[in-house]
Amino acid sequence: MTARVSTVPKQPRKGRWLALYVLLYLVFLYLPTLLIPVFSFNDSIAPVFPLKGFTLQWYASLFDNPRLAEAALNSVMVAAIAAAIATLVGSLIAYADVRRGSPLANAISLLARLPILLPGVVLGIALLVGVNLVGPGPSLGAIVVGHVCFCLPTAVVVMRSRFAAFPRSLEEAAMDLGANEWTTLRRIALPLALPGLVSSFMLAFITSFDEFIVAFFLVGTEPTLPIYIWSQLRFPRQLPSVMALGSLILLVSVLLAGLAEMIRRRGLKPPPKSQ
Repeated sequence: MTARVSTVPKQPRKGRWLALYVLLYLVFLYLPTLLIPVFSFNDSIAPVFPLKGFTLQWYASLFDNPRLAEAALNSVMVAAIAAAIATLVGSLIAYADVRRGSPLANAISLLARLPILLPGVVLGIALLVGVNLVGPGPSLGAIVVGHVCFCLPTAVVVMRSRFAAFPRSLEEAAMDLGANEWTTLRRIALPLALPGLVSSFMLAFITSFDEFIVAFFLVGTEPTLPIYIWSQLRFPRQLPSVMALGSLILLVSVLLAGLAEMIRRRGLKPPPKSQ
């Protein structure tokens, strides 16, 4: 009798090296970020090991800071306006790109996604020159304009995938029944794309809320939260409070990003088939 040769494939050594590389990359990328919440509870000004003790005083100090509250309100207002405009404009651009596919629509979609490829410094300088030429100069309104440009690629990418996920036959059926293109977009396409709209708005909101470089060039007398954090880094005694604030921002950003991804994935699922 001949011996049976095992046909179970062995895990290739290349796959193990790839898994190790991904693990080391994630550790390198996220370990410094995870140290911020650790030191935010440390009962010491210096962020060094060993930790001296556990304290919540740095978090408590955040609620007695009127300048911090004003900067946070500015960031929320700017992010909400910029995210709403970017989502609306990005949805129209994505719809024209996916449904029409004309050279003009493709060119506009490409231009809308171009800011994601530009260095933030270049974009910030270009916007600063633009707002100075137009007249308003650095201000919260200028930051809104800059953040719309910065968030528009995110909105276009998210909405392109959403519009491409449902069949075009639904819109064609509406047009066969007498609906024009605007009515079809308003009553068919946008309701079907609602999960993508919510996800796009949330991701654009996070992007705008955390953005620093463009806001640094366009800020006037009313700073946003990232600009306020940057200004506090000059004072060593403010570092623990900054890390506490950064921990809260990190937590909120992760929760919103996770929720946006859940909504986006749920929207991509096909509807259940009727029995």
